Amino acid sequence: MSGTPDDDVLGRFLLGLAEGMNASAESVDRVQETMARVATAYGSDDTDFMILPTVILVETGGAERGRVVIRSSTNVSFRFDQIAALYTLIEEAKLAEVDPDDGIERLNEIGRMRPSRGWFLRTLGHAVLTAGLALLLAPTWQGVIVAFVLGAVIGLLKLVPSSTLQLIMPVVAAGICAVAVFGLTGVLDIGDPISLLIAPLVTFLPGGALTTGTVELAAGQMLAGSSRLVYGFVQLGLLAFGILAGGTILGVDSAIYTPTDTPVVVAWWVPLTGVVVFAVGNYLHFSAPVRTFGWVLLALFVAYFGQLVGAALIGPAVSGFIGAVAMTPVVLWIAALRHGAPSQLTFLPAFWLLVPGAAGLAGLTALVATDVGRPDFTQALASVLSIALGVLIGTAMYRAIHHGTEAVFAIAMPSPEAPPRKFTWWFTRRAQSSSKDREERA
Repeated sequence: MSGTPDDDVLGRFLLGLAEGMNASAESVDRVQETMARVATAYGSDDTDFMILPTVILVETGGAERGRVVIRSSTNVSFRFDQIAALYTLIEEAKLAEVDPDDGIERLNEIGRMRPSRGWFLRTLGHAVLTAGLALLLAPTWQGVIVAFVLGAVIGLLKLVPSSTLQLIMPVVAAGICAVAVFGLTGVLDIGDPISLLIAPLVTFLPGGALTTGTVELAAGQMLAGSSRLVYGFVQLGLLAFGILAGGTILGVDSAIYTPTDTPVVVAWWVPLTGVVVFAVGNYLHFSAPVRTFGWVLLALFVAYFGQLVGAALIGPAVSGFIGAVAMTPVVLWIAALRHGAPSQLTFLPAFWLLVPGAAGLAGLTALVATDVGRPDFTQALASVLSIALGVLIGTAMYRAIHHGTEAVFAIAMPSPEAPPRKFTWWFTRRAQSSSKDREERA
């Protein structure tokens, strides 16, 4: 593309890209970094951004002819096929290879994309990923079958086009699963009921939100990080309320809400099979492109084996730290490959596998329902923090290796010819006032 695009068109294009990255559950610091690169590629170095999880503001044209566009959106989430199409467009925009007008049209097409798989395959995918996670959390064959059936039921409910139902879906889903699991506890050998409950609710778990919010706080994004953490804990509260409501209907004893610590011995291939089945379920349910399946599977295995090593070295409570440290550089490396996969496409399934949200849900439910649940909830918080710390360290390791330590720690100094930064009016007036006072005293 030649020439500088119109500020208004460029602003709307940048706004659409940022909104799409928000819908892909990207952290706001990554969104700002990406938007700055795109704006620079189009010769608009004076573009400013304010990115929050639900509000985006873009100013183009500088102080003299500035144009501001703003967008507010809630409850928008992209499928994996939409994420792949969006990041393909972003890579072209980083090189200014797409006209902003054409880019806006492509963004609209991405937003209107129909799922590449029909309702049956997407429902089957939700059941399959639920069964895969059950093989990791509650590995009994009866438990896996129960999880598969519940996953199919929840998958069907998620397809109902009702905004009202979607608002209360976490409570409804948790209640249905609790009634079924608690009702079958004395009938079938389903293992730990609380662990089994996690599997069909996995796509509601805010593990990604909790981890991303913690990372954003560590990066100095206080508004985005704190709001995302609050959202995550409210989501956990709704799920815990649904589980408690289901248990109350059946009149179960409060001890059932506490996860059991009894180790379950299974064949070595069972958890490995669970990882593969979980990957297949994600591929079907979220309409992921075919070329990304192998990359998602690789990221899941790295996260799983990293978590196993962490459990052996530092204990299961913070084993997710080692899993996140191992998984994050691999995810970023895959995203940097010419025929790789966008980072969010591999990050999100890995977050579910590391289950920070699962630990939080089990801990919060035990905290509310029993008198001895505080250690479980404290352990869940430690799990979330350890995974977030692992993501931060893994990102720093990748950047140090890929870009060199100079690129990571270098401080950009302003050039002598650089124009003064914006928002210096107050300091300039104070300096002028102080100079005038000195002249009058002289």
